[in-house]
Amino acid sequence: MNRRTQQEMEEIEEEEDDYVNASRGAVDAKRTRPGLRFVLLIAVCWIILLAIMGLRIYLTSELSGNNAKLFSRIQELETRENNLKQQIQNMTTNRNELNITRAQWSIDSYCLGNTDKKCKPCQRGWLLTEPSCYQYIDAQPPNQKTWEEAQEDCSGKISDLAVAHNSEEKEAINTNSFGPHGFWIGLRVEDGEWKWVDGSDLTESSWIAAPVDGRCAVLYKNKKWSSVSCDRKHQWICQKKALSV
Repeated sequence: MNRRTQQEMEEIEEEEDDYVNASRGAVDAKRTRPGLRFVLLIAVCWIILLAIMGLRIYLTSELSGNNAKLFSRIQELETRENNLKQQIQNMTTNRNELNITRAQWSIDSYCLGNTDKKCKPCQRGWLLTEPSCYQYIDAQPPNQKTWEEAQEDCSGKISDLAVAHNSEEKEAINTNSFGPHGFWIGLRVEDGEWKWVDGSDLTESSWIAAPVDGRCAVLYKNKKWSSVSCDRKHQWICQKKALSV
């Protein structure tokens, strides 16, 4: 009886030892798993870090390239700006020189070559009828001009086609008219009304026929004003204000 009990006790002890050993093995196995996870976590972190570094290098390279392009574009625009400033400066200088030349020419044309050595109220080649100076351009065919061309010629002389706001001015431009071809004056039809080149209205309708679009006024030597097509070619009269001397 005692032997059997002792034997049973020994078997029980062996079973307990096996259980304890098995439990320790399981615990040891569990203890090894966190180490593997840590290694994996470190590996993932390195991969992410490398990816961030690669992305940073790529973006830095792209930004550097874009900055280089922008800097080159800025330099190009600055060069263009400097060129434009130089062109404007040259144009301004040329304009000033031209204005000085024209001013000197005007002074000379009023003052030089006069026998009494005095400046005149009108330039050479212009006739004075106070308060204006008139130039009669008696061009012969084919050098005659349309109304627009004649006005352009007068504008180049700092004047306009002749205007008559009253009977005195009308008589002034009539006085020296000559030849059979007729002279353009600064009167034409605009919006169904006779208007002077300075924008004012014709105040005396009896001086010329009723307005018809496309018509301009021509003065003939018989002092009659005729309404003709503005595209016809005639001589012309320029007018400018006389110089006070």
